[in-house]
Amino acid sequence: MEIKFYGGNCIKLSTKKSSVVVDDIAHLGAKSVVTDKDILLITDPRFSSPNDKARFVVDGPGEFEVSDVSIAGIAARSHVDEENTANSTMYRVILDDVRVAIVGHVHPDLTDDELEELGTIDILCIPVGGNGYTLDGVGAQKIVKNIEPKVVIPTHYDDKSMKFEVPQQDLETALKALAMEPAETLEVLKIKNADFGDGAKLIVLERK
Repeated sequence: MEIKFYGGNCIKLSTKKSSVVVDDIAHLGAKSVVTDKDILLITDPRFSSPNDKARFVVDGPGEFEVSDVSIAGIAARSHVDEENTANSTMYRVILDDVRVAIVGHVHPDLTDDELEELGTIDILCIPVGGNGYTLDGVGAQKIVKNIEPKVVIPTHYDDKSMKFEVPQQDLETALKALAMEPAETLEVLKIKNADFGDGAKLIVLERK
């Protein structure tokens, strides 16, 4: 499996058989990365727009099987929601026996039920840009500690090519609050044999 980062909260998970795009960057004023071969996941209603190209679209809770991809959408409180509301969707995606969690713009206090639904996670993709729009490094750290993934990939931080509704923190500032040092900076994360080693490591993906 390969993972690429396109800016904002947009990542693409690919195997030889399937590909999954999360939160296409078209809403940020950038060119869409979705093709007719892609499954599209949408974590927040603000990013929901018709996309005729996508092979299959998931924009809310539920369980889905598409080819070799297993998807679980989990209702969650968004970063700006009042307590006991759930307007965001987190996703657990399983490809090539690798379990990836995409939490999106959620409130940092995940419930026990939400954590149970996510289950054991190998790779966690998590926003860090903060400034009241999404998780900051401190909130992201709280979720990392609760989920205990093997790999953490930061998303949604300052990028001058993106039209963010709220200016985002730069990656260096966010990672200081997250209290994790990057183990690697890569163009593409390639996962083979699901061998992640011990402990959690932070991998920064360069924007495509």
